[in-house]
Amino acid sequence: MTADKETFEIALKGLEAAVQRLEAGDQPLEEALACFEEGVKAVSRCQELLNQAELRVEQLMAGSDGKPVLTPFARSEKESEE
Repeated sequence: MTADKETFEIALKGLEAAVQRLEAGDQPLEEALACFEEGVKAVSRCQELLNQAELRVEQLMAGSDGKPVLTPFARSEKESEE
């Protein structure tokens, strides 16, 4: 799968898998470094996808003048109690 087609969820699972392998601590140094590199790339891809999602939300929420319309985030009753 190309990086352009990778979903946030797939990138996040890749990051989680890399972290689990590193936390196990039973890899030779070269494998651990490769795993770390994999994790760094997954973090970068997750951030890129989150930035794209944020931009899309801002575009969807823009008013007729093109400026973002700020509306309060409705909190659930459960969140209000915490």
